[in-house]
Amino acid sequence: MSFTVIIPARYGSSRFPGKPLALIHGKPMIQHVFERSQKAGANRVIIATDDNRIGDLVQSFGGDVCYTKCTHESGTERLAEVIEIEEIPANEVVVNVQGDEPFIPVANISQVAKMLIAQPNANVKMATLCFPISNRKEIDNPNIVKVTFAKNGKALYFSRAPIPFDRNWVQNTQSMASKAYFRHVGIYAYTAGFVSEYINLESSHYESIESLEQLRVLYHGYDIQIAEANEAPPHGVDTPEDLAAFN
Repeated sequence: MSFTVIIPARYGSSRFPGKPLALIHGKPMIQHVFERSQKAGANRVIIATDDNRIGDLVQSFGGDVCYTKCTHESGTERLAEVIEIEEIPANEVVVNVQGDEPFIPVANISQVAKMLIAQPNANVKMATLCFPISNRKEIDNPNIVKVTFAKNGKALYFSRAPIPFDRNWVQNTQSMASKAYFRHVGIYAYTAGFVSEYINLESSHYESIESLEQLRVLYHGYDIQIAEANEAPPHGVDTPEDLAAFN
């Protein structure tokens, strides 16, 4: 199984500037992500950044850096530039691993790559993961993206709102059904060729309203294959308070 991992890593996060450099158990966050991606079996792991401070650090622990523009509006756009710079073949499977997921399960990285590699349906352009939600607080949290999917594993819709909307439960007349709600796990696999195609697709009002770039794929009629993650994924690091929980 051959695939490439690209890890977008920005310095200028509004909620946590310099986040990739933050230490967790004495090791920079970006190094945790890099090492886990290596263990997943990727033939190459590239860290995409627009900042020399991150690039210098990555090179210090032997990582592969690709410098990108600072004007990208999404991680997928940053990936597209890396694919062009590094001349990654169109049929190569690329896995987008978020740079603020220091404890992402290794099994989940290899799982999403395998899902796309083994996919016989040419209309499936992306693969991603989900995990069951078990409490009301997560369902109501707009920072936790929810997803619904069909029997065959094709994603139907992603939303920051509670989907599906259980009228009876909201009215407190019943308890939540088992495995009725799933949170999206933000890891993607796609071919390098589709990443290059994606950035030229017209955005949709759904994407703008929800601020979820994967909705562009569904809007244009392509399929996203989704499966329950093999291992429970921990939440990423969005704020300094999240970092404190890991240390």
